[in-house]
Amino acid sequence: MLARSAPLKAPLRSSASSSVVTRRGAVVSCAGGAQYRATGRRKAAIASVELVPGSGQCEVNGRPGLEYFNMSTLYMNRVYQPLEVLGLQEEYDIVIKAEGGGISAQSDAAKLGVARAILKINETARTPLKQEGLLTRDAREVERKKAGLKGARRAPQFSKR
Repeated sequence: MLARSAPLKAPLRSSASSSVVTRRGAVVSCAGGAQYRATGRRKAAIASVELVPGSGQCEVNGRPGLEYFNMSTLYMNRVYQPLEVLGLQEEYDIVIKAEGGGISAQSDAAKLGVARAILKINETARTPLKQEGLLTRDAREVERKKAGLKGARRAPQFSKR
C-alpha cells in the first residue's frame, strides 16, 4: 500500500482570512468574526454557502451575485430571503460555491444553504424560518425516461390503422 503525502481532500480555507473551516460547518473564528458554513441542494444543484459578518454582499463562484445570476433580482431575492425574514440582510456577506443544475436550481440551493447557516448562528431562528418554509429541501427531481415511451410518461401517438 502506498503512503499518501497529503489527504484526499484538503481542508477548506476561507477567502477572508487564513483560518481553516471544518467540513461539518463548525464555527471557526477569524479576523472579521466567525464564519458559518452550510450546504443546500435542489434538483442537480449543490450550493456550499459561507456566511461571514459583513455588509450584505453576495459572491457566487468568485463573481458578484447579480452578475452570476444574469442581473436577475428574482434569483438574488431567493438567496437573501432567509436573511430578510430575520432582518439580517445588512449584517452578513454571503460566499457561495454553486455547481450543477441551472441558475434557478442553484439559487434555491443557495437559499437552503443560507437558512441552514443561519441556524448555526442562532438556533432560535428555526421557528420563523420553518414557518416560511425555508428549511425544507424541495425533493422534486426529474423523473427518468422509460423504455417504449417518448419521455417519463409521454406515450407515442396512438395510430388506429
